[in-house]
Amino acid sequence: MFKAKSLYQLIVYSIIFIIILISFFTVIIIDNTFDEFQEKIKIIKTNYISKQKEIIKQDITNTIKFIEFYHNINKGKKSEEQIKKDVIHAIEKMKNYNDVDDYTFIYDFKGTSIYYPIGKTGRNLLEYMDKNGTSVIKDLINVSKKPAGGFVKYTWYKPEIKKETNKISFAMSYKPWNWTVGKGVYLDNIKKLVREKENEYDEKISNSTLQITSLTIMLVLYSIFIFKNATLLIANEVKEIGNYFKKSQIDEHHHPINNDNLVLNEFRTIVNYANEALTSIKYKKHLVEDLNKNLENSVKEKTKELTNLIESQKQFLKNSVHEINTPLAIIQTNIDLLKRDTPKNKYITNIESGCKIIQNIYNDLSFMIKKDRVEYKKEYLNFSEILNSRIEFFAEVAKSNSLFFIANVQEDIYIKFNKTQLQRVIDNNISNAIKYSYAKSPIYIKLKYLNDEKIEFQVKTASEKIENKDKIFNDFYRENNARGGFGLGLRIVKEICDKNLVIIKLDSNEQETKFTYRFNINENTTS
Repeated sequence: MFKAKSLYQLIVYSIIFIIILISFFTVIIIDNTFDEFQEKIKIIKTNYISKQKEIIKQDITNTIKFIEFYHNINKGKKSEEQIKKDVIHAIEKMKNYNDVDDYTFIYDFKGTSIYYPIGKTGRNLLEYMDKNGTSVIKDLINVSKKPAGGFVKYTWYKPEIKKETNKISFAMSYKPWNWTVGKGVYLDNIKKLVREKENEYDEKISNSTLQITSLTIMLVLYSIFIFKNATLLIANEVKEIGNYFKKSQIDEHHHPINNDNLVLNEFRTIVNYANEALTSIKYKKHLVEDLNKNLENSVKEKTKELTNLIESQKQFLKNSVHEINTPLAIIQTNIDLLKRDTPKNKYITNIESGCKIIQNIYNDLSFMIKKDRVEYKKEYLNFSEILNSRIEFFAEVAKSNSLFFIANVQEDIYIKFNKTQLQRVIDNNISNAIKYSYAKSPIYIKLKYLNDEKIEFQVKTASEKIENKDKIFNDFYRENNARGGFGLGLRIVKEICDKNLVIIKLDSNEQETKFTYRFNINENTTS
């Protein structure tokens, strides 16, 4: 350790120490700045690609929705070819002419170009491969056939720079026309952003170096001044101020420090601020105590208001469900009367189907309202008879949706269960089967004994694969939002099954979806 024998040596040692210290911090600052720069570059690349992917995905999603909408409203009014021409013309009009790289392309599933605004159409590019060996068009067609479409990364010619560069495209299919509709974005713009950040980094390093050099000179000069003129004076006044703060911590009513005891104006200013700060802290301490008391009262009042609001909403829902029942009964009665006069009228069938769907929703809502305040007592029920009656109830609904039932129900299967809860399980499974089955496909319903203690109820459909099996029984969750509904049916089924120890098994793939329920015949657990 250095031992200074004179003021001059002390000043020299201090200056050397300051220079070493500043050099050390300079290296740390530059290193941290470089690490920060690398992290920013990584974030910029990730955010740019994510943002561009989201933009082109949204554009293609909207385009598919437009094609589907235009096709549906003009089907039967115009020829398919004219509808396709109108759609392509509309897509052409929506193109951003200020950006030649921003365009939508269309291929059929055979790889033939249907629409490509900056090239020739009619070419078959199914076997085209980029320089990395990616089958661009084939991969785009394959990924577009997925329910939600997908992304493909490849290299493609960019007119602006007249060479191939990395590109990523999103594609979705419009299956009625066997179209693959896509849009891409070139990724070479990331290099421009990186170059801009590199320039910013160089400038930041230069500024930091200049600032540190200036700071070094200032600190050296200041050190000389301190050690020559003010060391002892500053030490005494700092000691005076320190004693003041110590006494203030011990004694809340300690008097402010007297400025007459200080020599330097700067320290007098600090003391003034300290006195004001301590006074303010004391005041705010009492103020916070009062605010806490008022806040507690406010929270109690708002909690009471919120509780009243929730109760009002519950009461409104109860009244609404009650009021729906009467018009439903009137509608069903009139449908029955109309069927006597015109028993085979498709419009009456469709009305009856819609009425039964509403009836099923009403039953779900009614169950949700009553489930916590009604005791669902169990009794021995003829499961076979109840299931057959519910199949008959939904027969017209299935027919109006171009579906039909294939039932394999063993006779006289009895089970100890609550009738309302059992009907909710049956109705929601059949309703969902009708909602999600492919048109003109059968719905298989099976009920059988497994052994002397258990029975099995199963509903199988030809439908799309359920992707999120873990979420399908959650509140308000719907696998396909386009199908409608509230997402309550399977949540009700899961709650009933859990309370009654019913085992649920879900199997789903690209060909079929199967819900299987295993009931205990003599389960004595209360609901």
